[in-house]
Amino acid sequence: MKTTALTMGAIVFTGVLALASCAPRDGGTGGDGGFGDVTLVDSLPAGTQPVDEVTWAIVEGEPATLDPAASANLIIPNLCDNLLSLQPDFSIEPGIASKAEFVDPVTFVITLREDVTFWNGDSVTAEDVAYSLRRSMDPASQWFAAFALVVPDPEVGIVVTGPNEVTVNLVAPDTTFRDALAGQGSAVMQKEFGEKAGDALGTAEGGLMCTGPYQLEEGGWTPGGDIVTTANEDHWRGAPLVDTLTYTFVTDSSTLTTALTQGEIDGAINVPPSGRAAFEGDGAGSLVVGPSTASYSFGPASATGPAADPNIRRALSLAIDRTQYIDTVVSGLGAAQKTIVPELSFQSMDEAETYQGAYDALPEPVLDLDEAKRLVEESDADLSTPLVLAVPAGATEFQQTATIIQSAAKQIGIDIEIDAMQASDFGAMFYDAGAREGIDFVATQGYLELPGVLGYPSLFMLPEELGGVFNWSGYDEPDVTAHMTAARNATDAAAAAEEYVAAQEIFAADMLQVTLAGTYHLTYISDDLTGVTTSVAAYGTPWALHLGGK
Repeated sequence: MKTTALTMGAIVFTGVLALASCAPRDGGTGGDGGFGDVTLVDSLPAGTQPVDEVTWAIVEGEPATLDPAASANLIIPNLCDNLLSLQPDFSIEPGIASKAEFVDPVTFVITLREDVTFWNGDSVTAEDVAYSLRRSMDPASQWFAAFALVVPDPEVGIVVTGPNEVTVNLVAPDTTFRDALAGQGSAVMQKEFGEKAGDALGTAEGGLMCTGPYQLEEGGWTPGGDIVTTANEDHWRGAPLVDTLTYTFVTDSSTLTTALTQGEIDGAINVPPSGRAAFEGDGAGSLVVGPSTASYSFGPASATGPAADPNIRRALSLAIDRTQYIDTVVSGLGAAQKTIVPELSFQSMDEAETYQGAYDALPEPVLDLDEAKRLVEESDADLSTPLVLAVPAGATEFQQTATIIQSAAKQIGIDIEIDAMQASDFGAMFYDAGAREGIDFVATQGYLELPGVLGYPSLFMLPEELGGVFNWSGYDEPDVTAHMTAARNATDAAAAAEEYVAAQEIFAADMLQVTLAGTYHLTYISDDLTGVTTSVAAYGTPWALHLGGK
């Protein structure tokens, strides 16, 4: 396989919890969220032939860290195994934990496999698991929201209760907790290595010590260059077929498309829809369309200023032509979405009819410039200076998104200035409030990566202490908080659905995140390779374990 030297960056995509699906499937107006006649594929058949080297593009750019408690990217699932294992069809199977279940409404017991070792050959212990989970429940962690109901004192909330057993104690029932352990919030790292590495854990200098199918050896990460990982021959699920998996970072859409179709790069997940025509033409590989919970949206970056005013957000939503957006930005591979949580997220859940009925009852996004202008006039927002919309530089879809928002805003009397930020600066906004200074709106692509409907809206709609890590506008709607909390605490599926629906009726109208379009998950892969997870579950499952030659 070929390698290529290309430019780097880091885009952070928001989102934590997800959908249910099957594979492959035919698209339609029900189970695919209304995307039309497209064959959707969860994953390609596992590889059967060994391969010396594969070069894979990470379109989000070079990560700031590979520490699973601090970041979410496509590399980490191949390095660090989780307690439970997310599958390409969004089912959940045992992982490092052979069993993980509630023994009563607020006590969760994790039983570990006895045959799992770290890359250095040391056995995984209950102390390693407790250490890893405690890091994820830290409010500074990417995954804090999943642990928001764990007893706050880490030494009490997460306790080693046997040689291969860890018990998690919660302050209230949490119907989302088990599913969350199939995500990176339960990625297991060696305690001794992590404590020695300190703040350098997960960096090029500090490294990692995990159990995954690929290992990061000392010197394997060249900052500004690439990340080279090698097969873990002793992986508990068996050795991968690809000996060396090298990640390169390409955030420019046209550069990526050329490199893929000419065979300079062997594959990429989440490729840009702007390259659809080239990807579907003659080239070194093929485009595979997978089911997805992903969507393009924009939302407020500050608790002060016009972006924090619901009327301004509603006005901008009414001013945007979704049909034009879908044709222009996602090349027709998408559909209008009524609210932040897409239909696919609840298609296979208990009480799916309740969720679907409530979603169907929400108003369709419409283009209404007169109403948008009226909302602007009613608003007390100071519009004397341009509002700043931040997008990552280099990505065609976000540049087009920004231009469409800017044009729509102008028609209703709002000036918007586009700040195309370098990838590392853009990524910093998601973890550093200071990096959002002077920014009114941020445009992103978000996705739900684990089963359930509660996790994703909680990040935006709930107070920070309850997991609202992306609630930058200080959104505080008591009824939404009450209904979302009740849904999370409910042990009855029907009650949980009713509470969530009641919350959705409120937050959907508030337009905290203006959802522009739901999209498919697009993967381009060399015709010589197979075995990749092609649904958005690729962000949570060790997809490279199945990668290999045909």
